[in-house]
Amino acid sequence: VQLQASGGGLVQPGGSLRLSCAASGRTFSSYATGWFRQALGKEREFVAAISRSSGITYYTDSVKGRFTISRDNAQNTVYLQMNSLKPEDTASYYCAAHNTPSSRWYGRETYDYRYWGQGTLVTVSS
Repeated sequence: VQLQASGGGLVQPGGSLRLSCAASGRTFSSYATGWFRQALGKEREFVAAISRSSGITYYTDSVKGRFTISRDNAQNTVYLQMNSLKPEDTASYYCAAHNTPSSRWYGRETYDYRYWGQGTLVTVSS
């Protein structure tokens, strides 16, 4: 599967952005997906994940209550709605996918995912 992330940009603190990750292929519903981010000079870190059936979501503590991951399998797209953005959310955001037979599985580590999209840059600054 090929992944294409979009939706990044410059936003003021407290603002919102919605990232999208469009997937190629007809079996996107077989893939658990996740969002990671990488700030300049730092390692890539987990942000959020969603199981292939949308039944299970998981967030890193720093974004709980502010970010929402969702997916539309009919549109082969996963979203990351980001509200109440903070300067520390500034990073390149990457979507990732892993083919799994489990409807409940999700990954929280970079090595859990085989497929990666290119990053989309989110800058939170006044």
